[in-house]
Amino acid sequence: MVVDDFKPWCRFASATIQKEPELQIVGEASDGSEAVEKAQKLQPDLILLDIGLPTLNGIKAATQIHQVAPDAKILFVSQISEAEIVREALSNGAKGYVLKIDAGAELLPAIKAITGGGYFVSGGLKESRC
Repeated sequence: MVVDDFKPWCRFASATIQKEPELQIVGEASDGSEAVEKAQKLQPDLILLDIGLPTLNGIKAATQIHQVAPDAKILFVSQISEAEIVREALSNGAKGYVLKIDAGAELLPAIKAITGGGYFVSGGLKESRC
């Protein structure tokens, strides 16, 4: 499931995911509240979740999603690179964090890592901590 309020990003994510035949998009949402509602109804395996969402930000939405769809893995995909926000997002049970600027190269590897039981943190975030 893809959750973002920026339609061009949703189109990019969908097109990228559709390159892999074993991956399928089961739904989209454009705000945090809608994401929680659709996660409960659709029970997706993985949710690509932006942080800067209307009505309910992605971090708060993730907390609620864990309650209504406990098996859904969350991959934050955001333009926010501030260490404090990234830490908060990852401490909330998310399995990964990809910077949107790096998504062209990192989105599919992140999805594969997370669906395979692992974790993924954007290379740009690792470099900024050095």
